[in-house]
Amino acid sequence: MSRLRPGVLAAGLALAGCSERAPRMEFEPGPVPAEHVAAERLFDANCARCHGQRAAGTDAGPPLVHQYYEPAHHADIAFQRAVAFGVQAHHWSYGPMPPIAGLEESEVERITAYVRWLQRKAGVF
Repeated sequence: MSRLRPGVLAAGLALAGCSERAPRMEFEPGPVPAEHVAAERLFDANCARCHGQRAAGTDAGPPLVHQYYEPAHHADIAFQRAVAFGVQAHHWSYGPMPPIAGLEESEVERITAYVRWLQRKAGVF
């Protein structure tokens, strides 16, 4: 199993509320399983601009491969709601996320499954 680089996750958890930006998560998940290849393409086309390749974060948005976004803290429905309605910043200082037009619920479900796979590969849960 691939793991986050030592200290990166701890550093991210040490950040306080919306006053900071999340560190980018550096990990290598290995080959994407066939069942997530289409979802990876959807993620890259709709989410990666802000959340980065492999959901590792950018200067415009936080990493989704982070404990703040594990299922116990952000259930799968949170991804649906974020896409449909947008999100006010509540963990980091990136500002609000706007709604993302053009994605069907089934596509968001596939993207969420891909993000969950990335999180498992990184040892987030």
